[in-house]
Amino acid sequence: MSHPSPAERPGNPHNPRAFFDVDIGGERVGRIVFELFADIVPKTAENFRALCTGEKGTGPTTGKPLHYKGCPFHRIIKQFMVQGGDFSNQNGTGGESIYGEKFEDENFHYKHDKPGLLSMANAGPGTNGSQFFITTVPTSHLDGKHVVFGQVIKGMGVVKILENVEVNGENPAKLCVIAECGELKEGDDWGIVPQDGSGDTYPDFPEDSDIDLKDVSIFLLRYLFYRMQDL
Repeated sequence: MSHPSPAERPGNPHNPRAFFDVDIGGERVGRIVFELFADIVPKTAENFRALCTGEKGTGPTTGKPLHYKGCPFHRIIKQFMVQGGDFSNQNGTGGESIYGEKFEDENFHYKHDKPGLLSMANAGPGTNGSQFFITTVPTSHLDGKHVVFGQVIKGMGVVKILENVEVNGENPAKLCVIAECGELKEGDDWGIVPQDGSGDTYPDFPEDSDIDLKDVSIFLLRYLFYRMQDL
């Protein structure tokens, strides 16, 4: 059965929504809201949803809470992706799925054809755990190797801030962490609108920005980031 690409498909209101509140260097930078493709990859989507809520308790393999709260983005590659989900070792070597340590590749229906896609990180076929990445550009070389299971529907600007954090190799120089996470039910508030006059909680990142992210505080960056939307 064929399905439209994520770039072409409309959002499915029946799919679950999850969120991350992201801190960088101890400062809150904003919220990312995801649609999870439970209609196409239900097992993979449920793994991520439950890891956002923490409802499954402690993992038998890691002995750690099956929960993304407090988990860092440990790997960032500009013009590629941001990666997180290792809640046990916090460096890309750990993590665990809600089904046991690893689970199979559910399907490869969706391609990595746009920024803002959620896809499973793995160490080869059938090695999905809890680690994921968010694309910041199309990444077609990952098609057929990694399972796309969701997309950013609000807060792509936060993803772009993460992408542009100063790194040492592929490791962020400042701690980039999922401070809060969970599931958004129908009727839930998706976030607090900033008092900047824009009325937009999740503005797009200004692609022509010349801000040097290593030379300004996160607080100042957020202020400039929101003010640019009114220019």
